[in-house]
Amino acid sequence: MDSLLLVPFLVMALAPGFHRAPLAHTFSIVARDPATGEMGVAVQSHYFSVGPVVPWAEAGVGAVATQSLVLIDYGPDGLALMKKGLTAPQALNRLVQADTARDGRQVAMVDASGNVAAWTGPKCIPDAGHHTGKQYSVEANLMANDKVWPAMAKAYEAAKGDLAARMLAALQAGQAAGGDIRGRQSAAILIVKAKSTGKPWNDRVMDLRVEDNPEPIKELARLVRLRRAYDFEDAGDNAISAKQPEQALKMYEQAMKLAPDVVELQFWAAVSMYTNGRQSEALTLFHQVFVRQARWAALLPRLSKAGLFPDDPKQLAEVMAQAEKGAPW
Repeated sequence: MDSLLLVPFLVMALAPGFHRAPLAHTFSIVARDPATGEMGVAVQSHYFSVGPVVPWAEAGVGAVATQSLVLIDYGPDGLALMKKGLTAPQALNRLVQADTARDGRQVAMVDASGNVAAWTGPKCIPDAGHHTGKQYSVEANLMANDKVWPAMAKAYEAAKGDLAARMLAALQAGQAAGGDIRGRQSAAILIVKAKSTGKPWNDRVMDLRVEDNPEPIKELARLVRLRRAYDFEDAGDNAISAKQPEQALKMYEQAMKLAPDVVELQFWAAVSMYTNGRQSEALTLFHQVFVRQARWAALLPRLSKAGLFPDDPKQLAEVMAQAEKGAPW
């Protein structure tokens, strides 16, 4: 963008009421999944590290995207108002009316009941606009054209899968339609549970960020895939602890299928299997791990010393021997 075009916006960004607003021009989606009640925000921008700025969400409360000439306060303040019982439209209206620089803002909110609201100020850099649908809103500014947010809405409504998959589809469609006129740099996705446990760190379903990448949506999709794989791995470990070995093996298989390139997932699955009565399957998996990356064998004696693997020389030797065999295929 021509630097002269940004001058009035930079002046506005330093004016009273803007609090040195980040210039996070971008496109995003806020949504609530009617089936699960999960809520979230997904965003891409030509802005370094957009994740800490645009997306806000709290389990049992709602989700907020604050962008354009950003007033970050819309995020935590919007959530606070919705937590007190205001709907998303009521919360957004109250904050917009109190904002003397609202003409340069773009904000969208969804609450835990699925109410949705959005605001695009008349001074947002064109092309800019939003579209609200059933329990979601897509919003964009400084776009290459005015087809971006309609394409996002169409893709989200047609997409299958969970909330993360559908929001990613919206971002991909927005980029395919033209995206940010400046290009691409960062992306983020934040999803929270339908109900709060009182422990925010346990209420985040996904919290992933791409800070600086030539293809941020592609990288974000890769991270989402890895997050799913590690979730399956954790579920497998929990099943082992619950003495449900068959269920554990199913979870481990899903993890390895999603992320076959991550040897560590296979290693820890093998450790869990071996220490919970599934030695035969574990030895096969250990062999595959050691053939691919022999360094994992050196970790086993350390785990034994830490009480995380049998401190039995015979058992340890049995597993370590898998590193000395040939390739399993």
